[in-house]
Amino acid sequence: MLKLRPGRWAGVITALQLRGVAVSRGGRRLFSGLDLDLAPGEVCALTGANGAGKTSLLRTIAGLSAPDMGDIGFGGADPGDARQGGLHLLGHLDGLKAARTTREELTFWSRWGGAASDGADQAVTALALGGLLDLEVRRLSAGQRRRLALARLLAAPRPLWLLDEPLSPLDAAWRARFGAVMQAHLAGGGMILAAVHDPLPIPARSLALEAAA
Repeated sequence: MLKLRPGRWAGVITALQLRGVAVSRGGRRLFSGLDLDLAPGEVCALTGANGAGKTSLLRTIAGLSAPDMGDIGFGGADPGDARQGGLHLLGHLDGLKAARTTREELTFWSRWGGAASDGADQAVTALALGGLLDLEVRRLSAGQRRRLALARLLAAPRPLWLLDEPLSPLDAAWRARFGAVMQAHLAGGGMILAAVHDPLPIPARSLALEAAA
């Protein structure tokens, strides 16, 4: 089984708790009254139709927008500290710089995330990026770009992963392989909340977003 170094997690995030959360976008209420408890070692698949608010919820948890009402907690940790050093938000778009090499991009994200000296090496090994390091990002396939984006999760370990359609460009073999990465993260006490249309490659409970009345 793949083993990941858990990183400096103590006191950062020990749980994710949503209580009565309501979120709007563009003046339209997406959902309301949302509750969720996520503990170490747990994964939840966030489901719902396009426009139901899955991405908006992830961004709200990460602190990029504020809920209309309700509370978001991180197991008693200060919300600012939790968001700064305790979670990763990986959006549907990769957020990569096309002109950089794979090595340069991974180095940038590793340093930005406060990775240990060998963090990037661990990510390269886990996601088989060694043969791509000298290629410009613009030359990578969609699946290779996604693997590079996912590498930041491993280079700078943080307990809570907020993932928006993380597996969409990956083929079946790489979906299964990243499933093993997810399992290793959970085994180390990590947590995952993933917005998905297709089932995750590991067992997960589901939270369906439904439009507010």
